[in-house]
Amino acid sequence: MSQASAPLQSRFEVHDRKQFEIKLEYQPSGADETRYLVEAHLFLPGSLNIDAETYPRADFYADIHNYVRFKTPVMGVEELLSSDTSPLVRLEAWLRTGIGAEQDVVYQAKLLSCVLRGALRRFATGVESRCEGVVASPAEACSTLEADVLAMQRGVTQVLERFRAWLRAVGDLRLQEKSRASLRLVDEYVSLLVENGFRRSVADMKALPRGEPWMALRKGLMEAVLREEAYRKEHRLRSVLSPTGDNEEYIQRLGALKKFCMNVLFLSSRRRQKRQGWEEILFALAAGIAMAFATAVALWAQIRFTQVSLNFFLIAVVGYMMKDRIKEGLRRLLSRVAATHLSDRTADLVDPVTGRTIGTCEERVDYNPKVPDSVSALRHQDDFLTVSQGELSETVIRYRKNIDLDARLLPRSERGLSGVTDILRLNVGRFLRDMDEPELALEYVDLADLSVGHIRGTKRYPVDVVFRFTVEEEETDRKQETVELVRLVLDRNGIQRMQRFSEASQGTPPGPMPWQSAA
Repeated sequence: MSQASAPLQSRFEVHDRKQFEIKLEYQPSGADETRYLVEAHLFLPGSLNIDAETYPRADFYADIHNYVRFKTPVMGVEELLSSDTSPLVRLEAWLRTGIGAEQDVVYQAKLLSCVLRGALRRFATGVESRCEGVVASPAEACSTLEADVLAMQRGVTQVLERFRAWLRAVGDLRLQEKSRASLRLVDEYVSLLVENGFRRSVADMKALPRGEPWMALRKGLMEAVLREEAYRKEHRLRSVLSPTGDNEEYIQRLGALKKFCMNVLFLSSRRRQKRQGWEEILFALAAGIAMAFATAVALWAQIRFTQVSLNFFLIAVVGYMMKDRIKEGLRRLLSRVAATHLSDRTADLVDPVTGRTIGTCEERVDYNPKVPDSVSALRHQDDFLTVSQGELSETVIRYRKNIDLDARLLPRSERGLSGVTDILRLNVGRFLRDMDEPELALEYVDLADLSVGHIRGTKRYPVDVVFRFTVEEEETDRKQETVELVRLVLDRNGIQRMQRFSEASQGTPPGPMPWQSAA
């Protein structure tokens, strides 16, 4: 879904060789409560030896890394400098009035870095797309790109100057040492953001001509990069790139600063043992039924035989044996019922600032469930996939996630209700364990002299992941559903590529086979 106003937007990408990432944007429309149902059906070839015994639920959840946070507020640098909702403007207002706690000041400083990070990322992406336009049609895109680069460079310089002037003024106030240290870390992170954002933009401009005005634009951006590097050196910060070193400390510090500053957006998960409580009740019911049977047998035997007889003894023993088996059988049966109707994990989503619960998240994993028709239909890309479903062995794992959001508790901005970003990473390392060698030699006969040689062959495994997204609004009873197919091509070394099938391709039948009529 690509519409900006869509209640749920999805993005898929390969994070690295072992991790596949799904990024979901939940954007409530204003209804009091909105429910998002995310279903992922993984179709795994039988040769991978994946099933409920070899890959239990606990292992599946161990391979999932989940991050839920508020969407970063969208502001341009001009808004950062002038808008009343800008974190920079609010920091300056606090300095004038003194109204607000220290923790609010640190929060606004961190939020400033998050907003600036988003603005720099959009700028770098825009430079990349406009550079492609300059190469294709220079006359149309030249002036736009030049204006954007100069405006961004000028705006970021003003943001840095005002923020650092505010930091110097705050230095004369009596703040706690923890607050001072937090503001220094935010300053370092902002410096790194500007350096990396502008450096990426210069790298994206590599295809542009070497003449003017492009050379001046590159030099202007690199001068800002060098100023930030000199600023960190002046303050004896170790987050400086080394052309000859391994930059281990630089990477470690950049990652730590990112987590430290962006934690104001991340929602904390407070887990609840909802399923465990219901299971204990069901197990107690099973024990009660088994005990009732054993007691009934004992009472019948007491009436029928004397307690000192051999028959009474044998019947009591058999009754106890049956009671034990009835109890265990009912436990297994009721456990399966609980697994079918109750979630594996339940968590409350808590606002890190207010401490209020803004929604709930429920997760569940099922093995070889009934596949919905809409999911099966999306895999009908060719005759082989159509026929192989049900013919060839494969394991289906369904991961379900219910997100309920209370729009009344979500923060608001000038652009409306703030949404929630859900980032889910799946580690496919377990899928690779039983794979064959990724490369093999194939015999090949040269038609010229009939000599026999070998050519290279590649062994890879396709894993289809079909996503079904459902959005339900409580007030309007409106329900919206979309289905998307992503194919991961794996070998023993990890993910080789990702293929995404658009909805338009669903109705496009494959070409005729050799034995079919082309007409």
